[in-house]
Amino acid sequence: MKNWIAGAAAALGLAGAAQAQDEVTLQLKWVTQAQFAGYYVAQAKGFYEEENLDVTIKPGGPDIAPEQVIAAGGADVITTWMAAGLAARERGVPLVNIAQPFKTGGLQVNCLKSAGIESPEDFPGHVMGVWFFGNEYPFYAWMASLGIETDGADDNGVSVIKQAFSADPLIQGQADCISTMTYNEYRQILEAGITEDELVTFNYLDMGFGMLEDGLYVLEEDLEDPEFKDKMVRFVRASMKGWKYAEENPEEAAEIVLENDETGAQTLDHQVYMMGEVAKLTSGSDGALDPADFEQTVKTLLSSVSAENPAITKEPEGAWTHEITDEALQ
Repeated sequence: MKNWIAGAAAALGLAGAAQAQDEVTLQLKWVTQAQFAGYYVAQAKGFYEEENLDVTIKPGGPDIAPEQVIAAGGADVITTWMAAGLAARERGVPLVNIAQPFKTGGLQVNCLKSAGIESPEDFPGHVMGVWFFGNEYPFYAWMASLGIETDGADDNGVSVIKQAFSADPLIQGQADCISTMTYNEYRQILEAGITEDELVTFNYLDMGFGMLEDGLYVLEEDLEDPEFKDKMVRFVRASMKGWKYAEENPEEAAEIVLENDETGAQTLDHQVYMMGEVAKLTSGSDGALDPADFEQTVKTLLSSVSAENPAITKEPEGAWTHEITDEALQ
C-alpha cells in the first residue's frame, strides 16, 4: 500500500511538473524552413524545456501576417522584419523588438543582363517583381532615393508586379528584375539554368538601404507583466542557444527543420544550403539589437516618406528594448 501511495505521489509530482511549464506561442513570418532553424533546434534539442517552456511554433504563409496574428491574440511573440514591425506600430499595433537574431540581411534584387540592366540607372522602362506584405518598404525607399517612379514602365519609371514568394517571374520572363533572398530564391534562379554571369545583383545593404530582418517582437502592453517578461527572457535565451547550435551544426539543423515540415515541400539539399546562408546572417548576433542597425533601418524608411507607400512617416519611439536580452544573455 505504501509503495502504491508513493508511486501515485510521484506520478502526481510529474504531472504537476509538466503542467508547470509556461506556454509560449511563436508565429513565424513564413513557412517552415531553415530561415527559422534556431527555434526548431531549440525545441528539438530540449533548450526550451530546460527553461521550463512549452513552445508552440506556428508556421507562416502567403496569407498570414504575423503582425495581425499577434494583434488578434494568436501569438505571444512573432518573427518579422523591422520595416513591417515599425509600420504596424505606427498604424496602431504597438510592437516592440525584444531580440535580433539576424545581424544582417539577405534581401536583394536580381536582374537579367539580357534585359539591358547593368546599374540602377538602367531600371526605368523595365518590369520589377516586388514582394509585399511588409517586404516592399526597402524597395520603395530605394526607388524614392533614385527618383524613379513606380507607377509604370516609362522613361522615368518602372512597372511593379506583385511577386509571389518564388523566382518564377524572372525564370518565366514575366519580369526583368525580382526580389530574392540570398538563402532561397537566388538559388532557385541558378537551379533553373540561369548563371551568375547572366545576372546583376543589387544587395540592399550594399546600396545603403539595409534593414533589419527576422527580429522577435511582442506587444508593448505585455511587457508590463513581470511573468510575461520572465517567459520572454527564458524564451530568448533558449532560442539563441538554438541559433548558435544551428550555426555550428547546419546539416543536423536542416534535418530538424525537415522533421517539422508538415507539407513535405522542402528537401534536405535545399535546407542544408539555406542553413549555410542563414548562418552568415545570424553569426554576428548574440541576440541583442544593435541601436546603430535600428537607426539605419529607420533612416532608410524615413527616406521614402514621400514615396507611394511609406512604411513610417515619423521617428518611432519605444520600438525596441534591451530589457529582455540584458537578462537573457547574462
